[in-house]
Amino acid sequence: MSKIILLYTLKPGVTREQYEGWVRGTDYPAMRGLARVRSYVNHRVVKRLTGDGEPSVAYVEVFDIPDLDGFLSEDMGGSVVQKVMGEFMQYVEDPEFLIAEDVV
Repeated sequence: MSKIILLYTLKPGVTREQYEGWVRGTDYPAMRGLARVRSYVNHRVVKRLTGDGEPSVAYVEVFDIPDLDGFLSEDMGGSVVQKVMGEFMQYVEDPEFLIAEDVV
């Protein structure tokens, strides 16, 4: 199973409350409603485990996607993902989209 992992910070002027309200009210219901999304969790980064300074990102999203090819070829271009992505990009700055697989 593949995972899609997003790493990002919020744009200046966007509050955590604004963004997380959108996640709970729009992002979670829409993305979790897709048949190819087995699970999706958005994590707020609160601090580094080791070392000083601020973390390099503010949020980490992890999607479990059993059918990555289908998700990329059908869902990514579909109306649900396109609507959510358009809104998402209004909140976040420089997101990094990663595809990961389990090491077995």
